[in-house]
Amino acid sequence: MKNEIDRREFLQMAAAGGALCLCGSSVLAFAANPKPTSLISPGCRRSKVKVARIYMANPTNPWSLWPKPDLDLKAEIRFYESEFAKLKDELRDVEFVANELVTSVEQVSGVKNKVKNVDGVLAIQLGMGIGGILEEILRLGHPTMVFAVPYSGHGWTTFGQLQKEPVGAKMGCMLTSDYSQLAVAIRPFRAIHHLREAKVLNVTTSSFAEYADEVKGKFGTEIKRIELQRVLDAYNAVSDKQAKAETDRWIRGAERVVEPSRKDIFEACKLGIAFEKMLEEEDATVMTVDCYGTMWDKTIRLPAYPCFGFGRLNSMGLGGICESDLRSAMTHILFQGLVGRPGFISDPTVDESKDSIILAHCLGTPKMDGPDKPAALYKLRTVMERQEGVVPQVKMRIGEKVTQALLVGTDRLLYFTGEIIDAPVGLEVDRGCRTKITVKVDGDIEKLWKNWSSGLHRQTCYGDITKELGYFCRFKEIEMVNEAV
Repeated sequence: MKNEIDRREFLQMAAAGGALCLCGSSVLAFAANPKPTSLISPGCRRSKVKVARIYMANPTNPWSLWPKPDLDLKAEIRFYESEFAKLKDELRDVEFVANELVTSVEQVSGVKNKVKNVDGVLAIQLGMGIGGILEEILRLGHPTMVFAVPYSGHGWTTFGQLQKEPVGAKMGCMLTSDYSQLAVAIRPFRAIHHLREAKVLNVTTSSFAEYADEVKGKFGTEIKRIELQRVLDAYNAVSDKQAKAETDRWIRGAERVVEPSRKDIFEACKLGIAFEKMLEEEDATVMTVDCYGTMWDKTIRLPAYPCFGFGRLNSMGLGGICESDLRSAMTHILFQGLVGRPGFISDPTVDESKDSIILAHCLGTPKMDGPDKPAALYKLRTVMERQEGVVPQVKMRIGEKVTQALLVGTDRLLYFTGEIIDAPVGLEVDRGCRTKITVKVDGDIEKLWKNWSSGLHRQTCYGDITKELGYFCRFKEIEMVNEAV
């Protein structure tokens, strides 16, 4: 299996089943009834996620007759191979660089070179007496997920204690009869891989070198400064024909165009295409702009508000982040790697009468379920506080569980979960930003606002992904803090 993924393959994988509509090099993910994509998160385009798959058994152990005396290890592995085959679409961006049966502690050293550069190890328990083998695998120092189904052995009785010891610091466990969780077990490895290969383009004149050095050292993520003239050149290089076609698609897809003129939408689409081309040129995955700071004054000015272009990138499985918010950019990449869904940046306000927090921003993303899923309904509106520009006002889904998080620095992740109980988008709601959700918090709303720290912005994605976040944070030595408890 080849390791490199070029841009053409990336687009083919992301567009599987007609999920994405291609126009030149431009991608707009709004086709009707799209089929699932083969790539959970096309935000990582350089190479495949490398995983070592190791099956653990000890046929010489006195208890090897359990769970049954005629246990056929080769047959067990064939069964697992059939289960992995069922997950091939979700795991298409994964390369299993090792596929080994290990039956003794001594054999672990034989696979050491094969797992040298992996993103993680998936250690599958087949039988009893694998404690020593597992500890030797853990000593290799890689993030390791242990997968153990019922009747595979009693090793689970020691896993909890092992995680508390230094050797088990990078050990996660999944004890389940649901074999689809094999794909879930690999998600934290994917997030590690995506962060390491991600590149963020930051359009600003402000200094961010210290933070960039920290994240590069911890995660491998590169953050590169982009000058305004580079954006202007990219904007001017986009043909009017291509921008017009994009404008037509967004207008056709909207429930309604409220305030913006066609010229406004044309300019926003042209800038959005320019962002995509810049990411392609830099082999980058995320774009952010100091849109309310150094890029928006009387002498230095963007050709259009970038909000529309950001939402467009998010709907493609890439990343568009407002206000040069690098912490939100890192959290966005983390969400994409874990579950293949974008984040929704918000400016929150609290409503204790409903045990809820209202999350609002003009940066709406129609494809909150991911680039291969149907788009939500949207209107085209102006940026609320400026009454100009173009943004998609997105109708987010009531009843959806959500996770809000922010990666603070490199060693702390703030988070809470909740359920969307309202998503006002009517013209009568004239306060706050264009896209809004009211989230009933899991926990104590008073504790949430009293514990709040580290600024206003957070990222929110669909689904309760605290378990996946927990695995990732354990592997990367990050403290998880639930602000609502």
